[in-house]
Amino acid sequence: MATQPPAPRPCTYCQYRTDVPSGIWSQEDYEKLPLFDGPTGTQRPKLFVCHVHDYEDDHVRVCGGWAGCHDGDQLLAVRVAASMGEITVDTAEAIRDYVSPVPLFATGAEAAAHGMREILTPGPEARRAIQKICRTRSNLT
Repeated sequence: MATQPPAPRPCTYCQYRTDVPSGIWSQEDYEKLPLFDGPTGTQRPKLFVCHVHDYEDDHVRVCGGWAGCHDGDQLLAVRVAASMGEITVDTAEAIRDYVSPVPLFATGAEAAAHGMREILTPGPEARRAIQKICRTRSNLT
């Protein structure tokens, strides 16, 4: 099954949203975000998918925050996925045309810096978010 286009709005706890608490995702997750900021040929060639679902899930979709933060015309991952049949032409166009209805960080590096700031000591709001995400993910399996 092909990866679906981004949701109409980035998920509640999307790493790219400016209103999401710091420290709710893993260091590994945050380290991926800046890999899409550089020139096309230097970028990570794999799609960034929504963290609500696992990559192998039947409902996997492109992350709305990722699509809204980065210039879809310049994303190597979109080009590779389209050429490999991982996404349809319509999904590629949806990524390129995506505009987030909620504020996002201007770059993956900014989102990563915010997320990493409190990763070792997440605040109360972040801890509640982590618990909710864990419950949601366990209900999907």
